[in-house]
Amino acid sequence: MDLNGKRVLVVGLGRSGIAAAQLCVTRGARVTVTDKRDAAALPGLDALPPEVARELGGHRRETFTGAELIVLSPGVPEIPELAAARSAGVAITGEMELASRFVSSTLIAITGTNGKSTTTTLVGEMMRATGRPTFVGGNLGEPLAEAVPTRAGDARGICVVEASSFQLETVDTFHPRVAVLLNITADHLDRYPDMDGYAAAKARIFAAQTGDDFAVVNVEDPLAMRASRGIASRRIGFSTVRPLPEGGYANDNSLVLKLPDQEPESYTNVLPWLIGQRHNQANALAALLASRLAGASRAEVRAGLLAFKPLAHRMELVADVDNVAYYDDSKGTNVSAVVAALDGFSRRVVLIAGGRDKGGAYEPLADVLARVGRAAVLIGEAADKMQAAFAGKVETARATTMDDAVEIARRFAQPGDAVVLSPACSSFDMFRDYAHRAEVFRAAVARVVARERAS
Repeated sequence: MDLNGKRVLVVGLGRSGIAAAQLCVTRGARVTVTDKRDAAALPGLDALPPEVARELGGHRRETFTGAELIVLSPGVPEIPELAAARSAGVAITGEMELASRFVSSTLIAITGTNGKSTTTTLVGEMMRATGRPTFVGGNLGEPLAEAVPTRAGDARGICVVEASSFQLETVDTFHPRVAVLLNITADHLDRYPDMDGYAAAKARIFAAQTGDDFAVVNVEDPLAMRASRGIASRRIGFSTVRPLPEGGYANDNSLVLKLPDQEPESYTNVLPWLIGQRHNQANALAALLASRLAGASRAEVRAGLLAFKPLAHRMELVADVDNVAYYDDSKGTNVSAVVAALDGFSRRVVLIAGGRDKGGAYEPLADVLARVGRAAVLIGEAADKMQAAFAGKVETARATTMDDAVEIARRFAQPGDAVVLSPACSSFDMFRDYAHRAEVFRAAVARVVARERAS
């Protein structure tokens, strides 16, 4: 893509937008950035090159219609200015698609409703073990545009990218050598008209693949299988519940791979973060398949598997006091993620849940709580809807702050129980993001622990 001299508008100035603007400037574009927020709410502005024009605190229609290319940050909604630009014939793309046109490395992309970050990080560990320059990012944190000037972005490098449905909406030539679809369950129905629309966005991860590429897909997920039907790449499946003649599967002690034209391979299934955690076993199988198909050896993927440390805010033990364990699973931002985390949990659970509703149904979570739940403490905008879904399944209580929620949960909990923050909702009604929500939860738990130990 030739950007030299082109009028480029970057919409949204989070880290992705900043990185896109920097990339466009280095390629000779005349760049303008715009964000509905004002400068005081945008701490990353200092990283912008001085020649970049800024339109903050709102958008100007004429800037959108006068651009030759618009680059969207993930999650930018269909604002009127964008509609006007489309009507005017302006080309519109996203940061991830734009960046992919300037990297020549082996690209591995991972999407799905749940498990993307864990799988992406795990693939990154495995590919780093090859000794090749490796970038790990995308929706996980570091925008792909930041890989462009690095050794990971050249022909010898590897880029491992977590791809959200928002990012995939704008892909066109984005071409992973290996594309992973972990699962598709209800999420972001506040953005998509229905599950078919959401699944179609996820399926775009395969759009530019050819017969020389691979698609790693969860064969136990009907929507994932349907979304990958008829794709050009070679589909390789994985399952945690049954052996497969080709692909990957889990048994009691091993993760088994059967790659095309190769002997079966076996990897340990008894690491602490895998034992009894079917969702993490699925993530590990997907990562093993993706890494082996991308060229990593058996020894290299085994080293990456053993080196992996579970990510923060994903069922992370915060404290254990008076035989009650407190877990931070703030990254559980949709119902299916929480169901997967709690199903078969080894302790009775007092769940802290709620936040901004994302349009899904809470009945599947109610069914799990009927089996493993002691009680549910509900916070945020979704509390009414959750309480109605949980009625008759588990005892509930309401809290207005996280401190109140932790204190109420402590009173519900009995020795041997777990208090789990796993909200099944986004955080934006009460917190900046899921990490801020976790921070507030951990501080509240620390105060409970201090009081218990002082008494």
